[in-house]
Amino acid sequence: MMVWLNVGSLLLGLLAWTLPVVNLVTHRNNHLALAVMSMGACALSLSFQIFYHYHLVKVGDWPGIMDITGAVAFASAVLISVTILLNAVTLIRHKKGVAA
Repeated sequence: MMVWLNVGSLLLGLLAWTLPVVNLVTHRNNHLALAVMSMGACALSLSFQIFYHYHLVKVGDWPGIMDITGAVAFASAVLISVTILLNAVTLIRHKKGVAA
């Protein structure tokens, strides 16, 4: 059952990246709503990883924690960085479109 936290985290992370890309490609007017949804998906994705780590602590799987912590920390940093970058590009591009 807990493996679904990893699957959900991956899917939400992909959603966090997909929403701003869709917004860039389709030039939608609801850019702010999509940016908020993207950041929310990113936050939920990271929350799922925190809950999975909590599960590993509860069951005492210390080798499992030591195996995945480095990769999860790196992936979390990449997820946050790319999500912020994509949403910033989307908002900057929209702002330039409104000013022109």
